[in-house]
Amino acid sequence: MRAVVQRVTRGAVVTGGEVVGSIGAGLVVLLGVTHGDTEDDGDRLAHRLHRLRVLDGDLSLADGVGAVLVVSQFTLYADTRKGRRPSWSAAAPAEVAEPLYEAFCASLRRRGVPVETGRFGAAMSVEIVGDGPVTLLLDT
Repeated sequence: MRAVVQRVTRGAVVTGGEVVGSIGAGLVVLLGVTHGDTEDDGDRLAHRLHRLRVLDGDLSLADGVGAVLVVSQFTLYADTRKGRRPSWSAAAPAEVAEPLYEAFCASLRRRGVPVETGRFGAAMSVEIVGDGPVTLLLDT
């Protein structure tokens, strides 16, 4: 799994003219799933994210501050080394990726983190109002 994590003052996802997920201060996580990823990978990634001290005042989600907006992002596994058109072959197919995406969100919720989501597989407009800016790349 691969996650691009941004600290935000707010974030939202709109699809079909409807706001399907929004948060105030916290983290927006763009999450990509590749072949061979497991629920254990998602749980470890959620654990790392939960304890990461990147929120205001050197705090983490484990300190009970902030929320998370998780957005599925298969394009994080794009291969752009050849030609002008990216290859998506490293991204797991939707039938594999969606349950792992859901398991990652559930793992954060079990830790007491308020989690909002986009809509898996939908065309989405993602609003990210960066804070810092703080942007991190996490890989399993």
